[in-house]
Amino acid sequence: TRNGQLMTGFRFEDTLRIDAAVAVAELKQDGLPVEIVSGDREAPVARVAVALGVPFRSGVTPGEKVARINALAAAGQEVLMVGDGLNDTPALGAAHASMAPASASDVGRCAADFVFLRQSLLAIPFAVSVAHEARRLIGQNLAFAVAYNVVAVPVAVMGQVTPLVAAVAMSASSILVVANALRLKGREGLAASPAPDTVPAPAMLEAAE
Repeated sequence: TRNGQLMTGFRFEDTLRIDAAVAVAELKQDGLPVEIVSGDREAPVARVAVALGVPFRSGVTPGEKVARINALAAAGQEVLMVGDGLNDTPALGAAHASMAPASASDVGRCAADFVFLRQSLLAIPFAVSVAHEARRLIGQNLAFAVAYNVVAVPVAVMGQVTPLVAAVAMSASSILVVANALRLKGREGLAASPAPDTVPAPAMLEAAE
């Protein structure tokens, strides 16, 4: 203003990250429902929710975010919470798993299970994909370990295995399990993602379920 007269005006608004819609689409493609739980006013939250095609809750307090996560958990859901604000910290700690960007508040990063270092939200579906693949490989390794022991232990008890053969067989089984786990790194589907940028947070973990 000048001398009490309005000269010009400015309007500030948040814009979606370029890859936000892609990240949400990938999560939905994996069968994961996504929703926004925000403490902001309804109008801006609604614009974001409509752009992403997800349900939303606005004007939510930190305690109400935790209550929402607890309600989902009581219904048998495992909630992944993604947040960067100070008011997200209780919900990050209450969720089954949680992620925060490197730009989040210090307390938010400490409360999160994972911190993704870049600005890309594609780190979220990438981390989910890694978790699913890791679970599958862990199941395979457990099945192999059980099968190995079912065969090897009775043979060893009957004295049919020399110490040298036992040592070689044990080492070979360990190498096989490790080699199978290393397949996680070389998967084409995971390598194609542009956002392998998550690291464990030093401590424990608006919301995505």
